[in-house]
Amino acid sequence: MAETGKRVLFIVPYPPDQAPSQRFRFEQYLSMLKEHGYSFRISPYFDEETWKILYRKGHLFRKAIGLCTGLVRRLYDTLSIGAYDIVFIHRESSPVGFPLLPFLLHRYSRKRIIFDFDDAIWIPNYSVGNRLFRFLKNPGNSLKLMRWSTVNSCGNAWLVNKALGLNPNSRLIPTTIDTHNLHRQEAQHPCSGKLVVGWTGSHSTIDYLELIIPVLRELEKRLDIEFRVISDRPPGFTLNSLRYLPWNKKTEMEDLAGINIGLMPLPDDEWAKGKCGLKALQYMALGIPVLLSPVGVNPQIVAHGEQGFYCTTKEDWIHYLQLLFHDREMLKKMASTTRQHVQSNYSVQSNAREFLLLFA
Repeated sequence: MAETGKRVLFIVPYPPDQAPSQRFRFEQYLSMLKEHGYSFRISPYFDEETWKILYRKGHLFRKAIGLCTGLVRRLYDTLSIGAYDIVFIHRESSPVGFPLLPFLLHRYSRKRIIFDFDDAIWIPNYSVGNRLFRFLKNPGNSLKLMRWSTVNSCGNAWLVNKALGLNPNSRLIPTTIDTHNLHRQEAQHPCSGKLVVGWTGSHSTIDYLELIIPVLRELEKRLDIEFRVISDRPPGFTLNSLRYLPWNKKTEMEDLAGINIGLMPLPDDEWAKGKCGLKALQYMALGIPVLLSPVGVNPQIVAHGEQGFYCTTKEDWIHYLQLLFHDREMLKKMASTTRQHVQSNYSVQSNAREFLLLFA
């Protein structure tokens, strides 16, 4: 791809290097953009102080100030848009109100607009801590953005099909893992003894663990396991085998690499179908087999019996966890294929060209 001097404005919800969706959708490609001659500015709606309390209960005054400050920031972006050639919008231009900046770009300019999303964001989905603000949100704005954008960057095929109904220039750009700079190490699996069964994710998905609590309660009575949860919020339940590790960027890879079997339970609903399999990819990139619900993109990412197993019932979860606990050779054989699978199909390196073509 030829080098360019084009300038890109990234319109994003959260501060850089904080939210998983931003980190694994586009932030890990920023150095490549620089190498190809692009310059850019990242404009988050929420500042770091607001981000820290955004999904916690309370702090209503500080959240309101954060919302107003973000609106002012978007006004500045609108007034300075002439300095940029390309606008990349991740998930939304603003969490409240009308998407004025994308509307003006669509109606009055010829700038390239890239709309990137990795969830079924047109479906209402509110956090418990922000119920009072839900009347301000308009999930339908995402449908407008799909229609107005030059190109839609969608995290899975189900999302692409939705976007194609509004805009024929909609592409599959999978969520990817940087196996060269970040997910570099591999988990070590013991030949016998205790196994670490783990889950990683944010506050937005931690409630999905409720689906497998009965499984874990039963298995911790039979097997020598540790159930490791890595998240920005502690789980709302207790288990004898539970070990909670607060998510920390400095120790993220070390904490993940201590897991022997990764879990990804999901309900079979419309919101879950929009998920892009990040948890499974993170596990597999470190050589960790995964047990997961065969919902949405998951069966496309994981081959049953090769990188892990599909689990739809309580009996499935129990059976396959016991199987891998007792058959350590099978566990290691699966582990040997998972990292290569990610490197070949879901790594930054294997998808870099398609990502860069969004800007061409």
